[in-house]
Amino acid sequence: MFSRRRFLHSSLFGGLTIGVSSLLPAWARSASDGNFGLASEAATRFDLNVGKFPVRIDGRVGEAVGVNGTLPAPLIRFREGDEITLNVTNTMDTDTSIHWHGLLVPFQMDGVPGVTFPGIRPGETFTYKYAVPQSGTYWYHSHSGLQEQEGHYGPIIIDPKHHDPVHYDREYVLVLSDWSFTPADRIFAKLKKMGHTMNFQQRTVGGFLQDAKSRGLGAAWADRSMWGEMRMSPRDIADVTGATYHYLINGHATSDNWNGVFTPGERVRLRIINASAMTIFNVRMPDLPMTIVAADGLNVQPLEVDEFQMGVAETYDVIIEPKAERAFAIVAESIDRSGQAVATFGPRPGMRAEAPALRAVPTLTMKDMGMDHAAMGHDMSDGSEMTSKKMDGMDHSAHGMMGHGDHDMSGMDHSMMMEDASWPVERTTIKPGPGVTNVAMMPMSRLDEPGIGLEDVGHRVMRYSQLRSLDRNPDLRQPGREMEIHLTSNMERYMWSFDGKKFSEVTGPIIFHEGERLRVTLINSTMMPHPIHLHGMFFDLVNGGGDHKPRKHTVVVKPGEKLSFDVTADHVGDWAFHCHLLYHMHAGMMQVVSVLPGREEQPMDHRMMDHDEMDHSMMKHDDMDHSQMDHSAMGHDMPEEAK
Repeated sequence: MFSRRRFLHSSLFGGLTIGVSSLLPAWARSASDGNFGLASEAATRFDLNVGKFPVRIDGRVGEAVGVNGTLPAPLIRFREGDEITLNVTNTMDTDTSIHWHGLLVPFQMDGVPGVTFPGIRPGETFTYKYAVPQSGTYWYHSHSGLQEQEGHYGPIIIDPKHHDPVHYDREYVLVLSDWSFTPADRIFAKLKKMGHTMNFQQRTVGGFLQDAKSRGLGAAWADRSMWGEMRMSPRDIADVTGATYHYLINGHATSDNWNGVFTPGERVRLRIINASAMTIFNVRMPDLPMTIVAADGLNVQPLEVDEFQMGVAETYDVIIEPKAERAFAIVAESIDRSGQAVATFGPRPGMRAEAPALRAVPTLTMKDMGMDHAAMGHDMSDGSEMTSKKMDGMDHSAHGMMGHGDHDMSGMDHSMMMEDASWPVERTTIKPGPGVTNVAMMPMSRLDEPGIGLEDVGHRVMRYSQLRSLDRNPDLRQPGREMEIHLTSNMERYMWSFDGKKFSEVTGPIIFHEGERLRVTLINSTMMPHPIHLHGMFFDLVNGGGDHKPRKHTVVVKPGEKLSFDVTADHVGDWAFHCHLLYHMHAGMMQVVSVLPGREEQPMDHRMMDHDEMDHSMMKHDDMDHSQMDHSAMGHDMPEEAK
């Protein structure tokens, strides 16, 4: 019988889900719910309440942490140069924060607990005030614990003070994200116990038989044996996959069919933000080209492509010009192809485009391990990437393979990546240890590659080497010095770090000096791509663009890759520098960059003020103590056995 208790429970649940389905800000709703494009209304004051609230995702109800009761959070839109006020109130019983991703704000307003301020305590309101000298597409998110994974993120649009060089008739924001009904701290605990535990994309016996049929039994067996001997998997592409995640566009799963509209012949601007916690997306619109006009908020020379790989925390603005009276799909497919989010653009509200099938799962190669044997002259004509016998017969010390001994990288020939530097280079010797299982001894430039899995898709895919700033770079000086930073890990223990040291083990910040021009070179000794983000400054990606190098705040470093960016240290303060894969940062791939005033200055006495005594509006640079940083506020507070 249908009891009274069950009736009341069902009624309550039904009312909850109906209410939850409406918890979307206007900008994130579909055309079928009245969203025919963004309004260009800007403001200067915003009141933001951070709290917990119910959400419905893909037909299920869960609990989110977010802003003003919506997932994603409200759109913040203002004009370049305007001074704005943002009152952020914490209604939860745990600390929170908001970081303004990519915005050139005073460091006291950057919103990173333990680095720029203590965080926002329960029941408190923190007032952010700033004006920024930039325009474009950005976003905001929590920098406290794992709240970003739980829904604490939203878009920012800064309209240019004067003329916008990008012409368009209509615009939409598309926020890509990943959602799990498993609590974020439980996901992290599982990863710490076994880094591969949530990766269900491993190779199977069926795959081995297919390889044996196409490549020969010997080559297939040798390939499997080699990976087995190294205790590595060529499917270590994503730590958390579609088996755990629901992939979303503007808070909608594919089944929800987020839809936008266009009039055939219009120029529609799509401001695309990857606000996911862990998912690198491949973005495409089958049968409809996209013209990239901005990257990380700044204008680039228009580049027409059919697809692009988008790292966590990157933003791309694209123009589409649909001319046919039909529905087009926009597809955000996870890099490991374990899932996707699909939305629709059409001439009428409510249309649904056909979702394409997931493509084949990519498999890593020796290049992704820093072993490009083709470049070293090894004949792989037998179809195998590298057999165990070939590995045994090679002089690894001579060829610089990914090794397990003590390797001094200072003697390496870097000319294959770039011209020899005429400035001092600060190189680091990386030795295997508890936090470093592999060292990429033959890293190479991969800027002219489209990204894992997109090498042979048969259409135009964006490559970093193609991006050019629309405006001339503001600082054309040669670097005065260069520093190398290595991306390191121990996947078995889920330890992620820079130069073999996780954040809780770092004894001091990375020092920049005010006004200097320096080159930062990143070397990825892990088997995974990492979106590396620098707070407080844009950098010029060294990609052959001359005085029009693309200016970015986040760059994806591919496995086995060596890339460089030039940066002008023009913002004094303490700035976070980290991998934007949330659980990688949480596990230690983070440091702090301190821009010190004047080259002759000694590091300042950074005293951390008591939160109750702190004047938030007048926080000084010398009020921060790196040795006393509150790592727990940034999510580094974990049980000792987990470390």
